[in-house]
Amino acid sequence: MTDTRLPHEKGFHISWDQIHRDSRALAWRLDGQGPDDGAWRAVVAITRGGMAPAMIAARELDIRTVDTISVKSYDHQDQADAMVLKAPDAELMGDGTGILVIDDLVDSGKTLELVRARYPNAHFATVYAKPKGRPQVDTFITEVSQDTWIFFPWDMALQYVEPYRGKD
Repeated sequence: MTDTRLPHEKGFHISWDQIHRDSRALAWRLDGQGPDDGAWRAVVAITRGGMAPAMIAARELDIRTVDTISVKSYDHQDQADAMVLKAPDAELMGDGTGILVIDDLVDSGKTLELVRARYPNAHFATVYAKPKGRPQVDTFITEVSQDTWIFFPWDMALQYVEPYRGKD
């Protein structure tokens, strides 16, 4: 049997509650794993998707130093070459030792590969991981298939959807 669904129809819809629960689970998994007697020096969110999970993890792990690295690797839903638009504080980052870099998802791994090249000793964590990008992640919570599109709550709006068969 052939799968006739469009790529966006094989979707994994994430609610705000779910991203919060999964981000807290990520924090619990990372608790005590930092190089400084289990502590982390800082959290760096990969913007934009990593901002909510990084904020939640920073709160749960009581990390007060938070920065961002802005990487563009998508043009709408099409993957493009990853490029850094804004880097975090160089003095804070060093080679990445003690730094927790967080993103919402690793897909192809190109974004994390780019960031890892800059900060080879950082710890890379994502909430969700796809198989192609999995080798770039040190810690993650949920793996999804490569052909699944994840719909995050910050990309969605509530609206009526017609039933599959007929009308109401």
